[in-house]
Amino acid sequence: MKPLLVGKRCFMLLIKYTDQIDFEYDIQGILRSFYPGEETVTDKENEKARLIIECGFHFGNMEITLSDRENYKKQLSFDIPLDENNQPDRKEAKNIMKRKLYDLLHDYSKITLPWGTLSGIRPAKITTSLLESGMTKDEVKSHMRKEYYLSDIKTDKCIDISTHEIEVFNKFNCEDEYSIYIGIPFCPSTCLYCSFTSYPIALYEKKADDYITALCKELDYIFTMYPNKRISSIYIGGGTPTSISAFQLERILKYLDSKYDTSTLREYCVEAGRPDSITREKLEVLKKYGVSRISINPQTLKDETLKIIGRHHTTEQFYEAYELAREVGFDNINMDFILGLPDENKEDIIRNMEKVRKLKPDSLTVHSLALKRAARLNMFKDKYKDYAFSNSEEFIRITEDCANDLGMKPYYLYRQKNMQGNLENTGYATVGKEGLYNILIMEEKQDIIAAGAGASTKMVKKVNNETQIERIINVKNVDIYIERIDEMIARKREYMEQRI
Repeated sequence: MKPLLVGKRCFMLLIKYTDQIDFEYDIQGILRSFYPGEETVTDKENEKARLIIECGFHFGNMEITLSDRENYKKQLSFDIPLDENNQPDRKEAKNIMKRKLYDLLHDYSKITLPWGTLSGIRPAKITTSLLESGMTKDEVKSHMRKEYYLSDIKTDKCIDISTHEIEVFNKFNCEDEYSIYIGIPFCPSTCLYCSFTSYPIALYEKKADDYITALCKELDYIFTMYPNKRISSIYIGGGTPTSISAFQLERILKYLDSKYDTSTLREYCVEAGRPDSITREKLEVLKKYGVSRISINPQTLKDETLKIIGRHHTTEQFYEAYELAREVGFDNINMDFILGLPDENKEDIIRNMEKVRKLKPDSLTVHSLALKRAARLNMFKDKYKDYAFSNSEEFIRITEDCANDLGMKPYYLYRQKNMQGNLENTGYATVGKEGLYNILIMEEKQDIIAAGAGASTKMVKKVNNETQIERIINVKNVDIYIERIDEMIARKREYMEQRI
């Protein structure tokens, strides 16, 4: 027997292995969906283990038993499909196992999950693939209900997004293009919920120039990787790219301009992000070098919440930054909001969206708060135990109504572990103002080459008509990245030599 996880609160899971099928990750995903925030213990007699799941995996058969401390016990046994080599078909077996486990947990808890058995981050990728295979929308809807127990509301949302994405993809050939991600891992401060690679600019200001020098050296090699391919998009993210000085920002953009005709890009996006990092001079630098899309993110328009989550700016600073960007001439501005922030309720969400209607951004990205393992909110959760964290389908609908009123359509969607309300993140945009990079990173249809500390390159290849993703990951630490920049380049070069 092998315990699934070491944890603190809720479940005891015993996994019995008699073959090579391993579904620990999938079981964990279903459990988190039914009982978000709960963890597992390894001692069956531990009083915290109020619910016990035992899974036996045998050649040609599976068995799942659910029991609790109140003499509840239910068991399901079912066959495992075999492939053409008379071996367990892992993909089919996984989907069946997840449905059976869902049935047991639904019967026990009486909870119905709008996302059904899906615990992965890219549900719309499934509907896109089905539509591209020739299925009608009704056939896709039936398939998602049968295979994944997906609700009609979530299926319709995925189908709408997939339809939109396919229209975008039909405008170019992904195999003949690639995108570039550039990471600037500095921020004015670290937000409570953030787990991205970021360092306070006040402490790293003297190292920013050395970082940019190393970054440009890595980009030097990247521009040689595909001499005959077009670059679809360049996305400069972080951290907060605008936390560096206007001069340093211009160093990067001027370098890119010297290497590539950026006027041919389908999208040139910079994540301006924090209003307290934005100045007219920085915006004018972005405009000068042809940046076509920026994101100015309030996350909430409630000053009390901004203080709690560690964003050292006010709502007034956000309004000023937004109006300044319009004055400079940006006509494609995104705003990010997070649902489920501490002590925010329905009335707060309504007020936020009323203000968004007046500002009329070109796109709106709505996140459901995720309690990420490396975020301060999770690492020091006892400090925030007195705050209320709530999210719901009602909150989602309030934001959807706002997007609809502004003429926006959903164009990309993704999910994360430990999301408040077990919901989703959705990007809405007016027609023609969609974030192309966001679609590409979700659908995984082209190579995305990443530069910078903590940046992860995603290489897409087809093997027997199946898409496989290989990653080339840079070190996260800024100092080590600068010291080992030649190694970061060598990792990419080695992959390209093997690929050829």
